Amino acid sequence: MAIESACVPLPSEIIMPFAGYLAFKGGGGVVGAATAGALGCNFGSTIAYVVAAKGGRRAVERWGRYVLVRPVEMAQAERFFASYGSITVFVGRLLPVVRTFIAFPAGLARMPMTKFQVFTFLGSWPWCFALAYVGFVLGDRWESDPRFRDILHRFDAAILLLIVLALSWFAWSRLRAIRSS
Repeated sequence: MAIESACVPLPSEIIMPFAGYLAFKGGGGVVGAATAGALGCNFGSTIAYVVAAKGGRRAVERWGRYVLVRPVEMAQAERFFASYGSITVFVGRLLPVVRTFIAFPAGLARMPMTKFQVFTFLGSWPWCFALAYVGFVLGDRWESDPRFRDILHRFDAAILLLIVLALSWFAWSRLRAIRSS
């Protein structure tokens, strides 16, 4: 979970159900798995936050145009985080894909660290609990029911497709705006 929260897309949708399965096998319970997962999210998110706070702004100003991020959008994001940072981090931790990267803009905006840690944990814990609970409930079927793996592979494929579509739309709309101006 720390790796995923440090802006490396390692899906929690695979990690936490497996943690729930291990809890089913006698590894400390679902609450313990969820708490460990949420603490991992805090650890990884802190890394992404610090990287963004220390050098992220300069990097985005220098290289942002290559990923189609303009300085005006950077300023908008900073104003947004100044007003809605806490709730944004909380809700962002509950959303697939967004949860992986939400710490970076929080660091760019230099959201107060204590608030960042609290809302990261509060948003991560229910996500981790829900996924661990799925693995716990599936129990022995984890290895014996081929439908489970098929469902997870389809879910991963659907998320990947959504990511590709969103990135494609973002790049297309941004390039179109650049060409028309």
